[in-house]
Amino acid sequence: MKYLRFQLPNTSHWNWGVVENHPIIEQLTHSYFESSIKNGQTYEISQVKLGSPVLPSKIIAVGLNYRDHIHEFGHPVPDHPILFLKPPTALIGPGDEIVLPRQSQQVDFEGELAVVIKKTAFQITREEAPGYILGYTCLNDVTARDLQKIDGQWTRAKSFDTFAPLGPWIVSGINPARLRIITRVNGIIRQQSETSQLLFSVNELVSFISRIMTLLPGDVIATGTPSGVGPLVPGDLVEVDIDEIGILTNQVKGQ
Repeated sequence: MKYLRFQLPNTSHWNWGVVENHPIIEQLTHSYFESSIKNGQTYEISQVKLGSPVLPSKIIAVGLNYRDHIHEFGHPVPDHPILFLKPPTALIGPGDEIVLPRQSQQVDFEGELAVVIKKTAFQITREEAPGYILGYTCLNDVTARDLQKIDGQWTRAKSFDTFAPLGPWIVSGINPARLRIITRVNGIIRQQSETSQLLFSVNELVSFISRIMTLLPGDVIATGTPSGVGPLVPGDLVEVDIDEIGILTNQVKGQ
């Protein structure tokens, strides 16, 4: 099942829908966190504009969670997940533009698998975690690398508007343990790994985070990025491509 948000041509209203038989969208009466009732309207994906498939209260991201990325930067292997937050205002959808801020001279792409929470989770176990997950999508944890180095912590570098592209939809019913993840810039592969390289698994992350903060329906967990991160320049086309999910595509422009 695919879950998505979409906009019809010449309208400003966002709708919620599901796809059981690609490429047909069946519109829902409310968000998929409130109801699964369909209103009888159907559209083809090619007829609509897709938006971010979720509107989270928070985006919780995990740093240094791929073994190859840890080795790439020469960091010690952490003994627990390293967490930071990206604000919901950084969120954009598929096809939207990543805007490079004037304050930074090096903005990097970071392709990631993202987890979407379906119901309130607080202090749950690893074994309980799958029951709290709606599904999975693609995320680009865009980062002002030079500001990250200057600050020594990550809030400013990760929080600019447009620094959290998400989509194109949420896919349920897949196993996140061995998915190929690729990031391309202008058609050239820049990152290539698979989720078996995760230091902390999806279920471990959901449990660990739920013991720190309450996870609400629609919240997003970005599970970390593989090796190969690199800078973006205006005009670049970035694609985050994950097996069984799809491709998140965004163009880059200057401010």
